[in-house]
Amino acid sequence: MATSAHAVNDLPGGPAVNQLNLHPAVTKIAEEQHWLHGFMMIICVVIFIAVFAVMFYSIWKHRKSVGHKPATFHESVTVEILWTLAPFIIVILMALPATKVLVASKDTTNADLTVKVTGYQWKWGYDYIKGEGEGLAYISTLDSSQRAMSNAGKPEGDDYLLRVDNPLVVPVGKKIRVITTANDVIHSFAVNSLGIKQDAIPGFVRDTWFRAEKVGTYYGQCQELCGKEHAYMPIQVKVLSGEDYAAWVNVEKKKQAAKADDPSKVWTLEDLTKRGEKVYAANCAACHQANGKGAGPIKPLDGAAVVLDADKLKQVAVLLNGQNNGAMPSWKALSDTEIAAVITFTKNNWSNKTGQFVQPAEVLAARK
Repeated sequence: MATSAHAVNDLPGGPAVNQLNLHPAVTKIAEEQHWLHGFMMIICVVIFIAVFAVMFYSIWKHRKSVGHKPATFHESVTVEILWTLAPFIIVILMALPATKVLVASKDTTNADLTVKVTGYQWKWGYDYIKGEGEGLAYISTLDSSQRAMSNAGKPEGDDYLLRVDNPLVVPVGKKIRVITTANDVIHSFAVNSLGIKQDAIPGFVRDTWFRAEKVGTYYGQCQELCGKEHAYMPIQVKVLSGEDYAAWVNVEKKKQAAKADDPSKVWTLEDLTKRGEKVYAANCAACHQANGKGAGPIKPLDGAAVVLDADKLKQVAVLLNGQNNGAMPSWKALSDTEIAAVITFTKNNWSNKTGQFVQPAEVLAARK
């Protein structure tokens, strides 16, 4: 227990120590959800007290030991009407404000920015498809330092297992439409402070929205059990001022342009291996470990038959399509160059000294 316990503080935009209520709201929808939660709780408590008060009063006041005898009567039309009308009225009182909030939460019209969120086992893909930042796309996964702490059993920091390498970045005061889907199994995109929770279902598109009214960082998690790494699939949303967001978009577009690789480019083994080492550290080391030895049900890559196989396309197929019913997820979201580089790295690292390497054009051809 001494190794697992660590001092924690409230995390702004995330969970608090000994938290009993919902996360502090930073959107109007979240505020209305909080009010609705309190309103429903009050109604439920009043009903609970009233019902049990009458029940216990009747049991005590009309008990046999004080001489009461059971009444003998047939159905009462008045009572029947009353205990039908009372629940009906209560349900209507609860349904009206709930419907209002639900309808408002689904009104995604007139959005300033539209982001497609794709769930993968076990990471998120963000594609900015409309508005400022249109064309940006990247993968967000648990920060490697968080994974290392988890593997070592030494958690540290207030954002343990919540920090990611590439958070979703949006501007403050703008209506953000979020379109959700998934690549493999059902996930759920949820950030409590923003008042959003929307399932991401393979083959389907769902949407929700939020408008953050306060600059800051807000945390959520996948809220649909999606496999063994479900607990390692956090969501981090950074809300920036309009000026800071514009600057961020400018920087990210330059980075994206610099990373835009020509799949027809012919790479050397050395360059592919260097590139592949970075791709492996960012995407593969979390499961297969930095030394390639795997862990538990995760198969090792060091000495793996598919890695050593002379047919390079077998490993290309594994990365593009996944295997073992999703235990090894598809990595189609990576570029052709990134897939070629990481395969080349695994084929020429640790005890794997095959001398083989894969060109991006071969990956591109395998996608078709």
